[in-house]
Amino acid sequence: MQDLGRHSVLGVNISALDYEAAVDQIASAARELRPLAVSALAVHGLMTGALDKQHRFRLNQFDILAPDGQPVRWALRWLHGVSLPDRVYGPTLMLKTCERAACDGLPIYLFGGTRELLDDLQASLLSRYPNLPIAGAMPSKFRRLRDREERDELVKSIRDSGARITFVGLGCPRQEVWGYEFREAISMPCLAVGAAFNFHAGQLSQAPPTLQRLGLEWLYRLCAEPRRLWRRYLLLNPLYLAMLATQFCHLSRYDSSHDPAPAEEILYG
Repeated sequence: MQDLGRHSVLGVNISALDYEAAVDQIASAARELRPLAVSALAVHGLMTGALDKQHRFRLNQFDILAPDGQPVRWALRWLHGVSLPDRVYGPTLMLKTCERAACDGLPIYLFGGTRELLDDLQASLLSRYPNLPIAGAMPSKFRRLRDREERDELVKSIRDSGARITFVGLGCPRQEVWGYEFREAISMPCLAVGAAFNFHAGQLSQAPPTLQRLGLEWLYRLCAEPRRLWRRYLLLNPLYLAMLATQFCHLSRYDSSHDPAPAEEILYG
């Protein structure tokens, strides 16, 4: 088990840890019904914070920001001399957490996506882990919640289900906003896992392992969904490298200590 603390990458405090350390922290908080906000950030997720100080504030309130992408793991080594054996890939973290939940009898809750997606996801998870207790599943409304009453109904549905771990698949950065705003209210580990819902439901294919090891998963996804993702990868990836170079050369500090807290809640449902 490896947990080497948190280190700034463009002002976003990435957790230098492995799967075992992450899952242990999640399971411990689940048993205690203690809030724990978790996200696994690839370049896109990290850049949403690097380019928006208020969102960077949100991200830095998370308990775990795992290095999902190889370029984020490599940045920890280049900038801070921190070497991890592997990245902590969100879809794999979800499976390892579900495996522990099945072993320890910790009910999970699935929030986000469509009803069809959630049905396929539940079937897939139960085929892998027949003893996995799934306390509930709720599709996204694909809009902001209207008021506090609607927010409270959502929180009540999750808490009353008996769940001990909530997985959120709303896409980046909506799921991180959700985790920041709901972590205390639901009072349990909340994992923002994004495309993991689609991958494990069989609705989206994952990059081959070789491309993943080389840090080229983005290229596979770009080829699969060019119209939706070209801006994300062809614009953000070069900008990430350029900004990383300025931090490495000590030309920019990316100091997040004075980042402003968000002025208002953005309640996604």
